[in-house]
Amino acid sequence: MLGDLLDLDVERIAHGGVAVARHEGRVVFVADAIPGERVRARVTDASKPAFWRADTVEVLDASPDRREHVWAEASVYRDPERRAGGAEFGHIALERQRALKAEVLGDALRRMAGIDREVAVSAVDPALAPGVDADRGTGWRTRVRLHVDDDGVVGPYAARSRRVVPVTTLPLAVRELEAIAGLDARRPGLEAIDLVAPSGGEPAAVAIDRSPVERRDARRGRRGTGGGGRGRTQRGGADRAQRVPRDETVVEELVEGRPFVVDRGGFWQVHRGAAATLSRAVQHAVDAERFDPRAANLDLYGGVGLLAAALGTRFGETVRVTSVESEPRATLHAGENLADWVGALAVTARVDRYLDELVATAGAEERARLRDATVVLDPPRAGAGRAVVDRLVELAPRQLVYVACDPVALARDVGLFRERGYELEHLEGFDLFPNTHHVEAVARLTPTGSIARG
Repeated sequence: MLGDLLDLDVERIAHGGVAVARHEGRVVFVADAIPGERVRARVTDASKPAFWRADTVEVLDASPDRREHVWAEASVYRDPERRAGGAEFGHIALERQRALKAEVLGDALRRMAGIDREVAVSAVDPALAPGVDADRGTGWRTRVRLHVDDDGVVGPYAARSRRVVPVTTLPLAVRELEAIAGLDARRPGLEAIDLVAPSGGEPAAVAIDRSPVERRDARRGRRGTGGGGRGRTQRGGADRAQRVPRDETVVEELVEGRPFVVDRGGFWQVHRGAAATLSRAVQHAVDAERFDPRAANLDLYGGVGLLAAALGTRFGETVRVTSVESEPRATLHAGENLADWVGALAVTARVDRYLDELVATAGAEERARLRDATVVLDPPRAGAGRAVVDRLVELAPRQLVYVACDPVALARDVGLFRERGYELEHLEGFDLFPNTHHVEAVARLTPTGSIARG
């Protein structure tokens, strides 16, 4: 039971970065282990009859893929209560990490979408991520949140807890952040410290007071408070884009030479090369023969317009695309970031409400443009969900390009699309979070049968 030590043979990896073993027929989810190993683990949660949770405290028979942890303060040699969280795969060779991520993605597709397909997970091209140690998977995080406890101790949370643990290093962070983190200082009265290193500016450490702060979605940095329906529209085009006043809260990110304006605390991909990687992946995933630049193309959950710009960069300045985002400041930035494309719009609205109104009010001409459209969607970690899937299928676009940060949510939504007549044509995985369990994927779905015929 709770606190017991178990000797476990580790069978496979599970979604969430833990491995699966069995003890007397009961499933045990064990942290800091690798499939194929035999480990000694301490039970940390025995509250569920179907499964227990445990932390590895000793490796009895190591995998050939086990390596010295890239973050000593997250190592199996440290007491589990003091292990830094956020690098749960750091003890695994990078090639095996990617194989395990591909396994999780493939398993989710089989279970939830009925698709049996091998998936490759690729590393970020080192040319897109200067300064990153591609061999160790370190030095890539451009945004880090450090927490502060009641005594003023600064550090990450311990793995699978909200207990702050002191550390002396931040190996996943870009070097300039580690230099300004102030890990040896006490900061009483603070809630957290946000470290930000934009590619187009100087790094900053931003103190967050312990007073109540606006809580944002951890994956997207979005509040979900945008207007209903079509919302407010911000037009692209150099002569029409409203510029957001520059102050210390606005930073510039560069993606293969193109600048993007974003709030310092707003959502942006954290890996130095992730934005460029995903831009290229979306450009590659779009079937050019199906793409119509004059159609009512959509970029849903569009943020500051990164993927709408990827469409415009590939298909030219006359591309029509509407980027839909619930966060008003992000929409303002998107209008400016899409100024090179006269047919670009940035709309502040919740995606589900925006699509509801499209379905309810679009006339015959707009419906035709929507049937000819390419829709890019990059939903939060929970996925698009049934309501959004239903509305998209009703609009029947020529192709959907789905960017996913959670393999289970992707597989569930792909399963919903398949039930409604869209099939998975293309899928790539990307290791944008080395030494963690997270994996990004880009998929293309296209209509079949009566949907394809219109």
